[in-house]
Amino acid sequence: MSCNDWDSAFGRIDMGQGRAETTDKLKRSTCLLEQTHKGVRPVDTAESEPGDWPLLELRHAAKSFGAVQALIDGSVTLHGGEVRALLGENGAGKSTLVKILAGVHQPDAGSLVVNGREVTLHGPAMAQEAGIAVIYQEPTLFPDLTVAENMFIGRQPVRSGRRIDRKAMQDEAARIFERLGVPLDPARIARGLSIADQQVVEIGKALSLNARVIVMAEPTAALSAAEVDRLFEVTRTLQSQKAAVLFISHRLEEVFAICQTVTVMRDGRHVMSSDLEGLSANDLVRAMVGRELAERPPGESGATPGEPMLTVERLTREGVFTDISFTVRSGEIVALGGLVGSGRSEVARAVFGIDRYDAGNVTVNGQKLKKAAPTSAMAAGIGFVPEDRRQQGLVMDMSVQQNVALASLRDLRKGGLIRASAERAMTTDWAARLKIKYGRLTDPVSMLSGGNQQKVVLAKWLGRKPAVLIVDEPTRGIDVGTKAEVHQLLTDLARNGVAVLMISSELPEILGVADRILVMREGRIAAEFSHADASEEALMTAAMGQHEVTQ
Repeated sequence: MSCNDWDSAFGRIDMGQGRAETTDKLKRSTCLLEQTHKGVRPVDTAESEPGDWPLLELRHAAKSFGAVQALIDGSVTLHGGEVRALLGENGAGKSTLVKILAGVHQPDAGSLVVNGREVTLHGPAMAQEAGIAVIYQEPTLFPDLTVAENMFIGRQPVRSGRRIDRKAMQDEAARIFERLGVPLDPARIARGLSIADQQVVEIGKALSLNARVIVMAEPTAALSAAEVDRLFEVTRTLQSQKAAVLFISHRLEEVFAICQTVTVMRDGRHVMSSDLEGLSANDLVRAMVGRELAERPPGESGATPGEPMLTVERLTREGVFTDISFTVRSGEIVALGGLVGSGRSEVARAVFGIDRYDAGNVTVNGQKLKKAAPTSAMAAGIGFVPEDRRQQGLVMDMSVQQNVALASLRDLRKGGLIRASAERAMTTDWAARLKIKYGRLTDPVSMLSGGNQQKVVLAKWLGRKPAVLIVDEPTRGIDVGTKAEVHQLLTDLARNGVAVLMISSELPEILGVADRILVMREGRIAAEFSHADASEEALMTAAMGQHEVTQ
């Protein structure tokens, strides 16, 4: 049977089936791969422009998990030579859509078309065979293998005697990195590679598999500015070679920098597909959340600060931070800014008592706290929302209501027992106040989106009615709609007299929310700004060591 005969006999490819006789299976697989790769390799631009031919179309996909309908109408079209943004709030259905493209989930309804042929992907291997690759935020390389070995794992070229041909493997990896314009050594061990380099290895692996559709899921979340620039150069190289890139990010400035088109999802549905030209960030936000987001006007204080509530005096931990002194007053939001590694999170952890410090004092409302004693900090009225909500802020296997109640178990206890009804009442109240979206309160908190998980952490501490709330990267990894809600919540808390200490790496967030800003550099406070005097340029100048502390 010829390839054309197979083409007519199998108009719809089911890539997880194939129980036919072995020889026919191999022939059919070879034909399909030849057709797929022919259809997605670069074309002559004289015959076809980048937008003329779709490499992939997902049409009206739906997916449910029990009673939860994660995707109702997921649709996206990708063309060769295109970088398309996929935007939406957490819980909009983006992750489910990506997992359908990756072959992790199969849709309950709808269809997936690759190179004009409808396919069913019954696993990630089938997605790779169809030319689809997903680059996740945190790649999972084998740390003790080389870069080249990671790229060709499970399909290493062999020499006579079935021995792995390491030279051929490294040569091919080197050609791919040269094609991407990245000076990465294929022979080096993967352990110690930066997240950015690990992502490049994953992209190289995808190209070695002849992938023509590259999905990048939050690829820049853990990258520095320089690493983001390099990733964008790699992305432009892929685009120039007629690959299709689906770029998922909550950072709209990056979307406008690298993408030409955009697809927006809301509540599990596709709501907009458009060219980015002519659109503004506000247009995208409106499409994502279905409403306008209220912004705090520049220079408008969240509240009139009252008496000092949190006082930190000459706090020092050898080798980490030195001589840290500041005050946060009732009704005030103070931000700790600075570059990653400047010691901001370490100061917050020491104030709350998680980490021990060598010298200095922490006082809350006139009460001196014990060192390295979180229970003392909690008793004094401090709440702490950590940077890593999944590892430090939540117990992922416990239910939503159990997580919300964790910091208030003493208040919910009666006769030595924790009452589930009390947990439920408390969680219902805070879920309504914070607009937490969930299926059932008894569901594991791991089932919630990132933004709703962050709200659960906030609810856990707000339930204790804190006098001081420390929030470390409160909006990292959450969508613009939820981010605006968290900003409004912090502002409302300050207006109600809570002293808020916020650590953030996002300059627009600091400038939009904080009443005062302390910039840290190499473990010391390098500068202090009022809300009115602060600017992105001034904060970055201080973070880079070009500013003296304001007295």
